[in-house]
Amino acid sequence: MIFYKTKDEIEIMKQGGCILKKVINEIKRLAKPGVKTKEINQKAEKLITSYGVEAAFAKVKNYFWATCLPVNEEIVHSPPSEKVLREGDLLTIDIGVFYRGFNTDYAETFLVGKKRDIKVKKFLETGIVALEKAIDQFRVGNYLGQVSKTIEEVITKNGYFIIKRLTGHGIGRQLHEDPHVYGFLNEPLEKTLVIKPGLVVAIEVIYSMGTEEMVYVRDEPWVIKTSDNSLSACFEKTVAVVDKDKKAVILT
Repeated sequence: MIFYKTKDEIEIMKQGGCILKKVINEIKRLAKPGVKTKEINQKAEKLITSYGVEAAFAKVKNYFWATCLPVNEEIVHSPPSEKVLREGDLLTIDIGVFYRGFNTDYAETFLVGKKRDIKVKKFLETGIVALEKAIDQFRVGNYLGQVSKTIEEVITKNGYFIIKRLTGHGIGRQLHEDPHVYGFLNEPLEKTLVIKPGLVVAIEVIYSMGTEEMVYVRDEPWVIKTSDNSLSACFEKTVAVVDKDKKAVILT
């Protein structure tokens, strides 16, 4: 069941998203060689508390942290740990806040340190472009499948692979709501949802350099990695459509 939001509810989510971006900008500064991922999470928790909001992810059953912090071949959901970041590592910061009854969600992948590999730089730029173009398709009257199709086209034409078992999602009072927002066109376009005012979703571009196959890591709850250990990245923003003739409003 899809829960469409009112303009007032979307405004609340926008306010929560503004707080979330402040937290993200602060914790990204910590992501340097020699830092443990748990230290980034500790800073996030302190900031979230200081802004008077709650950690959305900590409300998920059996998840106890404010962030997910996958590194390199890890795709999503990796909890903070004793893992020490190294020069040239690929780090994803995935984070959400709960503000006045509503959730917002955001993810970004970037290189740690000053090392800049051209191959990795292109890989990351492709994900950023895919998300930007997908958001541009998220407008009233379009099919939601146009968002999915756009992500798939940008990623695959550059030689990368969509992790098809993981998707974006609706978001609001619950962190994960209907509808699924696929990173590929999973059915005929005209059978996908028609976008209407009040729809709020977290669009996610989840992809890898070498494979669409993922595996769960034994003895490491929540951790998912690429089956061939190739690099993975995720770019995510929470977006809403409010008016018929306007583009999506980016909430995070």
